[in-house]
Amino acid sequence: MSPKWWPGNPGAALVIPRGHHENLYSIPTDVGHAVWDLTQRVAVAMRSAYDCEGSSTRQHNEPAGNQDVWHLHVHVFPRHDDDRLYEQHRSTRWVTPQEREPYADRLAGALGLPRTFG
Repeated sequence: MSPKWWPGNPGAALVIPRGHHENLYSIPTDVGHAVWDLTQRVAVAMRSAYDCEGSSTRQHNEPAGNQDVWHLHVHVFPRHDDDRLYEQHRSTRWVTPQEREPYADRLAGALGLPRTFG
């Protein structure tokens, strides 16, 4: 679960490869396919788990592309009518683990995954 949320889009998730790849330019093809396949699974599961009307994905490369974390990751946002996601990017806030937990539980359930801690 992303630790940073936009006001109208609670429950955003991140898809991150286990191996280190700085950005889209350096990721091996097989890893890129695995990341995209999982991104699709998360988006589909998010639709049913959160009862949202759609989803959006984002991935940034290099400073001119707004990359500020130097490890490839894909943002998956639940979308709702009139949520104004792209108008509120300056209104993000850090979310506590306790706030994220119910969304993680619902998303894990929709993905058929057990929740593990530790």
